[in-house]
Amino acid sequence: MARPVIGIGGALEQARWGVWDQPAVLAPLAYVRAVQIAGALALLVPPDPAYREDPGQLVDLVDGLILAGGGDVDPALYGAEPHPATTGAAPARDKAEIALTLEAIDRDVPLLGICRGMQVLNVARGGTLIQHLPESHGHEGHRPNPGSFDGSEHDVRLKEGSLAAQVAGELVHVTKQHHHQAVDEIGEGLEVTGWSAIDELPEALELPGRRFVLGVQWHPEVDPDSRVVERFVRACAGARA
Repeated sequence: MARPVIGIGGALEQARWGVWDQPAVLAPLAYVRAVQIAGALALLVPPDPAYREDPGQLVDLVDGLILAGGGDVDPALYGAEPHPATTGAAPARDKAEIALTLEAIDRDVPLLGICRGMQVLNVARGGTLIQHLPESHGHEGHRPNPGSFDGSEHDVRLKEGSLAAQVAGELVHVTKQHHHQAVDEIGEGLEVTGWSAIDELPEALELPGRRFVLGVQWHPEVDPDSRVVERFVRACAGARA
């Protein structure tokens, strides 16, 4: 049986390789490896303005979609002014991924949002974001070492019977964190099913009534003990079958 195809949203970044220093579309290798180890084919999905009119042309090609981490979501998309600490926004990526998110939900194609991807899922459903947690919550517990996952682990409490608990395989899950923003007002139809042990911030969102729509604020792709990506790929294989 052919491997399920998983689209991974690509970031727009300035990148250096060889003698080149140019704008590039990229995804951290950890996402690709996690998908491949789970038995799927990874497909990098660059932002495309055409998705805003016809996202189905991409969704037709994949069995599941991962909204990956990256820069902050453009605050204009949820009706807010940018905070001074809001950086790396790429409106072209945001708008393309919001269109793909809504199309995947409409077609019941499995969707996994990771870190920024969970925030994109929330904004796509009409929710809002807290733009800078050190200011609003008074600590850097969710991003203790910018640019590194070292020392970033903390527990997340998951709702019994939720999709988040099923894919994590436990009700208290040790997670690797790297974010300075979080969901605020929850988008239409979404349910919070995970909470940070540090401050009770939402750490998991899901959409009841769909095959697999899950956002996690942590980074399962860099955790070799995590089963989240594997369980997501399994759902994608079931959808393909």
